[in-house]
Amino acid sequence: MNAPLYSFPGQSGAAARGAEPTDSAAPAEPAAPVAPALRTVSAVLAQSQAGLGLEDLERDLVGLGPVKARIRDIAALLVIDKLRANFALQAQAPNLHMCFTGNPGTGKTTVALRMAEILHRLGYVRKGHLVAVTRDDLVGQYIGHTAPKTREVLKRAMGGVLFIDEAYYLYRPENERDYGQEAIEILLQVMENQRQDLVVILAGYKDRMDTFFRCNPGLSSRIAHHVDFPDYSNGELLLIADQMLAIQNYQFGPGARAAFAQYLARRIKQPHFANARSVRNALDRCRLRQASRLFVDPQREFTAAELSTIAEADVRASRVFHSGPEPSTESST
Repeated sequence: MNAPLYSFPGQSGAAARGAEPTDSAAPAEPAAPVAPALRTVSAVLAQSQAGLGLEDLERDLVGLGPVKARIRDIAALLVIDKLRANFALQAQAPNLHMCFTGNPGTGKTTVALRMAEILHRLGYVRKGHLVAVTRDDLVGQYIGHTAPKTREVLKRAMGGVLFIDEAYYLYRPENERDYGQEAIEILLQVMENQRQDLVVILAGYKDRMDTFFRCNPGLSSRIAHHVDFPDYSNGELLLIADQMLAIQNYQFGPGARAAFAQYLARRIKQPHFANARSVRNALDRCRLRQASRLFVDPQREFTAAELSTIAEADVRASRVFHSGPEPSTESST
């Protein structure tokens, strides 16, 4: 019988191969307990703790129903692959390169981090770390500069996940002196030849990624999983605001949460809205106003509740309620 493609933590050498012990004149030592063969999905999830990663994904991320379902599908494929390996049902290692598409602030980088963790727990990447880059990290500005930059990034990412945001900027056909195509060619080679040691996730706006793939069919053919991230609803954005405040030991005071809901309803219609990223920036400005409000009373002794409460006035002071949108430093990606 052929050896399985994958060994599991705690299995090595003869134990992993199922070899028989050899005869010896020396007194036999008590045999080490042999872990039972994995035969169920729950056994694989429990042994690898990948189930915890899926539970964290479900619990910690608001909304994103279609995204979570697709990540569970990918995890299911990998778990069943592990079970098949126990029966020596060998197959090629699955292609795990992915494309995440969606508007800014929809959780693409966060899900990529969780995906790296799940892949590591299931044994499909050695380290489970995420290296997030953009074009500037890969493409040089002069001849001979791009290849070393790209290879250095790939070296750092080996054994984990390489996340390339705004990947379509690697391809600029209008500029004959652009070196992005060189980075793409190196990526193509690594994605094909070292896919057992690196997972690449390309990310960006869906329409631009579609154009990018049409112009680079070699990359498109190497992407097995396309995951589209929907925008958050107003209610989901408000839940995200609650989570963000709780993490920082803040809370909405009387009327402040309703005011923030009104803020979101106005802000979402204005330019450069970036979903959860815009919520985070808005809360940062609320905290700034709260601090300024408290700062003007230097002799007052504050309670913990006062120091951790965002008042309705802190929210309604936003320009969104008055002359227009607040100055935005948010990325358009």
